[in-house]
Amino acid sequence: MTSPVPDPAARAKELGERVDVASARVLATAAGISDEQAREPSSLPGWSRGHVLTHLARNADGLRNLLIWARTGVVTPQYPSFEVRNEEIEAGAGRPARELVVDFADSATAFEAETARLRDGDWAAEVRGGVRGPAHPAWYTLWRRLSELEIHHVDLDASYRPADWPADFARECLQGATARFSGPDSPAALLRATDDGSEHRIGPPGEEPAITLAGQSYALLAWLLGRSDGSGLSATPTGPLPPVPRW
Repeated sequence: MTSPVPDPAARAKELGERVDVASARVLATAAGISDEQAREPSSLPGWSRGHVLTHLARNADGLRNLLIWARTGVVTPQYPSFEVRNEEIEAGAGRPARELVVDFADSATAFEAETARLRDGDWAAEVRGGVRGPAHPAWYTLWRRLSELEIHHVDLDASYRPADWPADFARECLQGATARFSGPDSPAALLRATDDGSEHRIGPPGEEPAITLAGQSYALLAWLLGRSDGSGLSATPTGPLPPVPRW
C-alpha cells in the first residue's frame, strides 16, 4: 500500500531531484565499464552487467509510460507483457559498453523530460505499475525509479555498495521493504536501526519476534533485499541469521 502524501507535487519534486542524482551516479559507474566487464556477471544470478544496465534503461522507458498515463489520462501500461520485457533485456544485454551507456543516458533523459511535463495535479493521478500490478499515484513512480537505480547500482558489482546508499533512501526503503515480509515464509524478527533508533517487524502478523537484528539502516536493508549476508548485523540471541524470502 502507498501512503497518501499531503502534497503530491512537492513529493514528486523532491523525489525527482533524488532520481537525477542517482541517475548521474549510475551513469558515472557505467562509463567506467569496458566491453569485457559489461559481459561479466553482475551480482544478480544469470545476469551480466549488460543485463542490469539494459534493464535500467527499459525500466526508465516503462515508468515514463506511467507518467504519460498520468498526464494524458490515456491508459499506457508500463510493459506490454512480462515476455516483451524479458525479451528486450536479453536483446540488449550483449551490446558494447558504449551503447549500453548511451542507452541508459538517453532513457534517463527522456524520463526526466516527461516528469517536467506533468502539471501539479497530475501527480495524484492513479496509474498501475508492471503489467497488471497494483494501482498507485503518479508521484510514487519516482520512488520506484529511485529504488531501481539505487538497488541495481549495487547489483552492477562495480564499486557501489549498500554503504554508499544515501541515508534517507536506506531509511525510507527499509520502512517500505519490511511491509513486504509479512507472509508465512518470513522469519519473525525485530529489526533495530542503530542510526536512527527505528524498529521494524517482519514475519507473520501476530507472531512475536524470535530474534532481534541490529545494525545501520543500509545494512539491515541490504540483508533484507538479499544484497548482503548480514555479516554487519548483530543478532540477539546470538546465532545464524534466519533466511528471508527472495525480494
